Amino acid sequence: MRSPPIESSTITLAATLTIQSLASMSLLTLPAIAPLISDLLGIPTAYVGTYVAIAYVGAIITSLLAGSTIRRFGAIRASQAGLLTCALGLALCTVESIPAMAAGALLVGLGYGPITPASSHLLARTTPAHRMSFVFSIKQTGVPMGGVLAGLIVPGLAQWIGWREAFLAVAAANLCCALAIQPLCAPLDADRDPTCKLSAGNGLIGPLRLVFSQRSLAVLAGVSFLFSIAQLSLTSYLVAFLHQDLSLELVAAGFMLAASQAAGVCGRLLWGYVSDHYLNAVRTLMGLSLLIALCALATPLLSVIDSSLTTLIVLCLFGGCAIGWNGVYLAEVARQAPPGQASIATGGTLSMTFLGVVIGPPIFGSIASFSGSYGLAYATLIVPAGLCLILLWRNRDAFTR
Repeated sequence: MRSPPIESSTITLAATLTIQSLASMSLLTLPAIAPLISDLLGIPTAYVGTYVAIAYVGAIITSLLAGSTIRRFGAIRASQAGLLTCALGLALCTVESIPAMAAGALLVGLGYGPITPASSHLLARTTPAHRMSFVFSIKQTGVPMGGVLAGLIVPGLAQWIGWREAFLAVAAANLCCALAIQPLCAPLDADRDPTCKLSAGNGLIGPLRLVFSQRSLAVLAGVSFLFSIAQLSLTSYLVAFLHQDLSLELVAAGFMLAASQAAGVCGRLLWGYVSDHYLNAVRTLMGLSLLIALCALATPLLSVIDSSLTTLIVLCLFGGCAIGWNGVYLAEVARQAPPGQASIATGGTLSMTFLGVVIGPPIFGSIASFSGSYGLAYATLIVPAGLCLILLWRNRDAFTR
């Protein structure tokens, strides 16, 4: 099949960026008002990690199945299905019930899973090799951009029109995006293969087999597992940390969340440019590991320093690093993947990324509950950051392309 012309790369990037932003916003809608939801349900705020973990269980499943789904139906069609599923999950979360919200979290995760493999499939076809880190980083700014939108919009909407209406507003935005990208199906899904068979068994195992058969991809999967623990722990519990440990009002805490996510947007662009022009992916990721460790150690000190400006600076640096790694990692996965298998390799490595999210935030929440301090829990993120640095250093010779 003929690939879309290179002129379509700008449209492709804009579409995938928008899709990624809304999917990310869907995932972070509940964490953005976690204290409010925990009061309504009568459960500790630390249980927000369970919500995130359930969502990413769904994301693991659909990210592994994404490769064959994209080949058969097309990347845009898969993205539309993801957006619609996210909208359905958000609507279900408006039922004031723990089982309903758990089911809603699973649906949001199922919708979130195919979004990144679909965008990697499209961008790998339209992006020159020497610009991949930067272009993939631009697209991946959609993840923290979704966090910015969630932090700025959802708490205010919840106080203005009600928390249920806030969830439904985000669901409506997903539906509108799914309709808006319909004209892109014909040009961008032209390489789909309707004869491709969908097999749950092979669809789940095949991407993992590809990833763990190649050392560079296996290392990147391990790195993403460790980084995702830091990223989602920062994102999921930041409002709770600021509200409970630092006594900030919910809207002010939401602003801090948005600021850290905005720093993540800038970080993804910065690190993508640095990786392409000055360092390489491995060195850039090693540097980020060290910076994340330093931020993790500084965060618990914010309750002692009691300075809003210092808090903002530390959290922006933390967000710029703990959120900023993703584009560099995904570009390197696409670079290391065998020709034509970027979506499969992305789906396989993302399953490890999402596994880190499933495991990390609940452990983080347990540490916070046991110690009575979210700040102390943030200090423990030095462990995954340090392990990531060691893994990259010991396997730096595996990256030959």
